[in-house]
Amino acid sequence: MAVLPKVQPKAWLERLKAQPQDERAPAPASTGLAAVVRKEFADNVNSWRMIILMAILVVTGVASLYTAAQTIRSVVETTSATPDFVFLRLFSGGSERLPSLTAFVSFLAPLLGIALGFDAICGEQNRRTLSRLLAQPIHRDAVINGKFLAGVLTIVVTLAALLLSVGALGLLMIGVPPTGDELLRLVAYGVLTTIYVAFWMALAVMFSVMFRQSATSALASIAVWLFFSVFWDMLVGLVAGEDPTGLYLWLSRLSPGYLYSEAMVTLLNPLVRTLGPVTLEQVLGALEGVLPVGQSILLCWPQAVGLVALTAVCFAVSYILFMRQEIRA
Repeated sequence: MAVLPKVQPKAWLERLKAQPQDERAPAPASTGLAAVVRKEFADNVNSWRMIILMAILVVTGVASLYTAAQTIRSVVETTSATPDFVFLRLFSGGSERLPSLTAFVSFLAPLLGIALGFDAICGEQNRRTLSRLLAQPIHRDAVINGKFLAGVLTIVVTLAALLLSVGALGLLMIGVPPTGDELLRLVAYGVLTTIYVAFWMALAVMFSVMFRQSATSALASIAVWLFFSVFWDMLVGLVAGEDPTGLYLWLSRLSPGYLYSEAMVTLLNPLVRTLGPVTLEQVLGALEGVLPVGQSILLCWPQAVGLVALTAVCFAVSYILFMRQEIRA
């Protein structure tokens, strides 16, 4: 038997350093997150559910825009004066016949998030593609992270397209360009709405991990949405009783929809200076005028942080459940 020569550690290290880069140990493989994001984003954009929801948003946006523009024109013709923050009134102004664009978005935003997340995991299990997906060189956490990131990217693209299209049509209809303050408020409103939709998507993803059937996940998500949209105000009114200010306000703020509505009104209405109950002395001593956009953001900052915290909690629960879930072929 031949005896191999001894290699000193120092000589071996020098030989390894002199070795070409291609002959060394291969770099660690990627987690596959980017591939999952690209695939899920393409599926979301091309799905019929997104096409239908986008069509509904466009129709309601154009109708609300037309109503708001007619209202602004009637005010200008009657008073011969241009109202303040005309461009913001295109988004927040409405009439008795038709609500504002922001009202429609507040109602349809949860449906958009639920549509993006209710079958994120259970749909893969029902189609028996989840085990095949994990058989590829893709980490398990990259699957749920990629689905969530692709959903957030879809929300950003959808809201940006809606706001830009409505703003362009409004500019053609009224001919008044937006100011810098109005643009910053609209950007902040878009970010806030993205967080709000992401919360409902995270909730739907959590139900998609908990339940095996897509129908059950969708019904559970819609039930939570209806509870906070319809029944929560009734329960708060019954519990608050004779204290309609402090207790009613704190109980109402347990609803994500109420947090979103408070922050939205603060951003799109510069005249709002407080979100809580005030005394008569505070009202008489307050200065008249509008708040700068920075002060309005600071005023609604707790509501935005609350929505971010709710989104993080829902996604953390879904992440933990998915990582502990047994997946069989």
